[in-house]
Amino acid sequence: MDIKIPEQNLVLIAGRVTRDPELRFTQKGQAMSSFDVAVNRRYKDLATGEWKDDTVFVPVAVWGQVAERCREKLKKGSPVHVEGRLTTSEFTDKSGQKRRAMKVTARRVQFLSYTAAASEGGAAAPEVPDAAEPAESEVKHGVSGIDEVPF
Repeated sequence: MDIKIPEQNLVLIAGRVTRDPELRFTQKGQAMSSFDVAVNRRYKDLATGEWKDDTVFVPVAVWGQVAERCREKLKKGSPVHVEGRLTTSEFTDKSGQKRRAMKVTARRVQFLSYTAAASEGGAAAPEVPDAAEPAESEVKHGVSGIDEVPF
């Protein structure tokens, strides 16, 4: 019997950008932006009873017009929701070892807050709090600052 297994490669992450996105262009002029997203998970250690944080840093690549918008709108500390697929690439490091790296190739990027520069001539949009100073909601609700995803 031949079993059909559905092919599925879907990644959804929500977190904060760890560095300003880098924007590059291919030789054919297509834009590509890359950045990392820190995704926190808070859990209680059953042995000690302490609350601990587990942070995963996920590399993200974005192509086309979305890449250009990410470079314009995102900065270090910006909250973001990314939908995409997991991809791998192979490369040779400086010592000659073959390595593999995994990253999320984004299909959709949702900015979860806006900077004041994002609103030109209109009503002032809420500013993104400085990454060094947590917002009041982050202090109340823990590390991620988001109780539930707002959609």
